[in-house]
Amino acid sequence: MLDWDKLRIFHAVADAGSLTHAGEILHLSQSAVSRQVRALEESLNTTLFHRHARGLILTEQGELLFDATSAMLKRLDAAEARIRDSEDEVFGELRVTTTIGFGTLWLAPRLTALYEKYPDLKIDLMLEERVLDLPMREADVAIRMKEPSQADLVRRKLMDVHMRLYAAPGYLERYGTPETLEDMAQHRLISQNTTSAQVSAGATLVQKLFTADIHSHLTVNNYFGVLQGVLNDLGIGVLPDYLTDDFPQLVRVLPDIESNEVPVYLAYPEELRHSKRIEAFRNFVTEEIFAYRRRLREAETAQD
Repeated sequence: MLDWDKLRIFHAVADAGSLTHAGEILHLSQSAVSRQVRALEESLNTTLFHRHARGLILTEQGELLFDATSAMLKRLDAAEARIRDSEDEVFGELRVTTTIGFGTLWLAPRLTALYEKYPDLKIDLMLEERVLDLPMREADVAIRMKEPSQADLVRRKLMDVHMRLYAAPGYLERYGTPETLEDMAQHRLISQNTTSAQVSAGATLVQKLFTADIHSHLTVNNYFGVLQGVLNDLGIGVLPDYLTDDFPQLVRVLPDIESNEVPVYLAYPEELRHSKRIEAFRNFVTEEIFAYRRRLREAETAQD
């Protein structure tokens, strides 16, 4: 049977690409790390690293072993999480992934309430358009703009979002309010670039708007940047409708034009179904969504 200490040291070296850096992480001398790696290579009767002046590169056999140790560590992380989450208290790290737009504009501003309730919880918020692999523990919980396709996930639909056109009052006072799609030719459009990672409904809406022969266009690779442009009177922006809750000054333009529904899902691995941290976060997000929907209904009733 392979020695776990040697595997742990091998994994650190492979991850760092250097005996010295691995030693610093493990609080071991470079010579001690080197001895353990050589002993592991001898026990396997193979070479795990190509050694050269710029550092260490895994051999084919080393890649196979690194894949195995990576999977082992992920399983250990999952086991630790389940053991810790079997307790009644909500504490420890919770890695949450979502898109840049939703994370910066909706989720992050609401985390104060979660921390007030669970001060010992540590949220690691990972904002990117790439879909992280939850079963492989790249994150603990995800909020995505489409139903997750990965197997072994618990998923819950939170709400539907539409992409709509919004402008700041100052911009409309200066340049006027378009009444038809053709009027957009006289205005600057602010949107995500249609080639950037985003929901297809948003890209489809932008393509429709360009049939109006728009001459001036500002593109940003996330909705936070689009919002900043709109708030600073740069033009009319394509933005998700959940922003109107926190930015009531936004004026909806061309209310008959909007994207198809974009479903928002919360998902987490089946093995974390009984996690206290997941439960706390899921309940928090669900309560915030319910409150948002209630305010939306009240606002629509007031307009009627």
